[in-house]
Amino acid sequence: MSSKGKLDKTKSIQTLKRILLYIKDYRAAVLLSLFLAVTTVASTLYIPILTGQAVDQIVGRGQVDFQQLIQILKRILIVMAVTAVSQWLMNHINNTITYRVSMDIRTRAFDHLEVLPLSYVDSHPAGDMISRIITDIDQFSEGLLLGFTQLFTGALTILGTLLFMLSIQPFITAAVVVLTPVSFFVASFIAKKTFVMFKQQSEARGELTTLTDEMLGNMKVVQAFGYEKEAEKRFQEINSRLAGCSLKATFFSSITNPATRFVNSMVYAAVGITGAWGVIRGLLTIGQLTSFLSYANQYTKPFNEISGVVTELQNALASAARVFELMDEPAIPEDGPEAVVDGNVALEHVSFSYQPERPLIEDLNLSVKPGQRVAIVGPTGCGKTTVINLLMRFYDVKSGSVRVEGRDIRDITRQSLRASYGMVLQETWLKAGTIRENIAYGRPEASEEEIIRAAKEAHAHSFIMRMPQGYDTVINEDGGNLSQGQKQLLCIARVMLCLPSMLILDEATSSIDTRTEIRVQKAFSRMMEGRTSFIVAHRLSTIREADVILVMRDGRIVEKGRHKELLRKNGYYAEIYNSQFAPSTGE
Repeated sequence: MSSKGKLDKTKSIQTLKRILLYIKDYRAAVLLSLFLAVTTVASTLYIPILTGQAVDQIVGRGQVDFQQLIQILKRILIVMAVTAVSQWLMNHINNTITYRVSMDIRTRAFDHLEVLPLSYVDSHPAGDMISRIITDIDQFSEGLLLGFTQLFTGALTILGTLLFMLSIQPFITAAVVVLTPVSFFVASFIAKKTFVMFKQQSEARGELTTLTDEMLGNMKVVQAFGYEKEAEKRFQEINSRLAGCSLKATFFSSITNPATRFVNSMVYAAVGITGAWGVIRGLLTIGQLTSFLSYANQYTKPFNEISGVVTELQNALASAARVFELMDEPAIPEDGPEAVVDGNVALEHVSFSYQPERPLIEDLNLSVKPGQRVAIVGPTGCGKTTVINLLMRFYDVKSGSVRVEGRDIRDITRQSLRASYGMVLQETWLKAGTIRENIAYGRPEASEEEIIRAAKEAHAHSFIMRMPQGYDTVINEDGGNLSQGQKQLLCIARVMLCLPSMLILDEATSSIDTRTEIRVQKAFSRMMEGRTSFIVAHRLSTIREADVILVMRDGRIVEKGRHKELLRKNGYYAEIYNSQFAPSTGE
């Protein structure tokens, strides 16, 4: 076996062990299912014996023992009723176990997704993660259900049939057992081939989900830039690859049925020939031969089912392995204790880069006193938004430290840190729900009066009241039925409702018209009084009143001071400012 084959086999075994740990929580239900499986198989296998006995009561014309025959038929009906009830209960319990286990894995996968570092989420396609949590777990549940429903009963049927056949005629049973390994060989061969192919199928399906999610989420951009043809080419390439993987997986899995049917036919023929010879020699009766032929059918049937189940289990294991890969990704480090943050912030010798080979921020130092307004300006890619990410601890610094109230932010809870910030970004985010729910996202318990007051301060109240149901108007996911400016006003209202001790405004008014921007800036000025504020802006007219302006370039603070001081220096800030305003405008 190749090293890759050994690796896949090891991974498959490890995945199966982890699934069994989840099933372990439902051990009582599993034991009950096993008991019902035994009952179902035993009662099913008892019927051929009764059938054989019934045949032996029909010796010839006019030689029928009707009294015994009726008694046997009554017993057959009772056994059939027991079989039906136990099988129904077993299937119900198996469904419960399967979907509970799937629910547990999906819940833990989603919970783990919420504690993954932002660096992982940023570097992996959203569609692939969605595919793992939804599609792959669905595939897993289907395979697991087949395993519970057919694997238990199939294995017990094989064992039970052998025992019943041994009780009738050991010699003919030996002929059946000799041919049995052929079916196991076929199932083993198919299982090895299908695991890798089903895994490739799951990966291709994840890529397809990613592309579809990307195109749907950015349809306006796709159409605006005429990217439809390129999108179709990408879709066709991935779709063709998915079709190829699926075809190969289906081809090998489809070998199962005809191959095992061929083996089953050999077994049935062997039983028929040896049984006929036994009847001639007087080793067994016609009724016993009837029972034996029925058992030969029932003995070989589970091999078909088990081979099919093995194929589906390979698919399930491949899908589960992808889910567990996501769950095995390291979570963000555990938090320290809660902390009260009043606005004293310091960055000490901070270095950070998204990719090790591409340095971004190096030896950054900054000290901010409570209530100060700090503006951060500079060209695109200089590190402005990265500083915000570090302040909010969306990313941890590579070296140095970010401190609030003298404590390293890695030593306090993320929740208490982030609750101290009110954040309005250039990129808006709204959830599917009412306007009221979106404004109260950070304070669900806020009263109607507080929500309306926050909306008025953000100058969003007037457009909200023009909506069909006012504050009860339902908006699409990410506010698709609102303009960009309206979405930004709702995000501003959300922050104004919370009124935290610190503010982060990253191009917070970039999508708002000039007249509304002037009003919102006045509201921001009132809100920033007594609060530490970090303002990222490209339009320098919005930061003239900042207590300190940090001018960043290539991840470093190259200038620092108030607006007038920096203009008098006639340095990089003055260069940026003069590029936006004619020199004659002065200060």
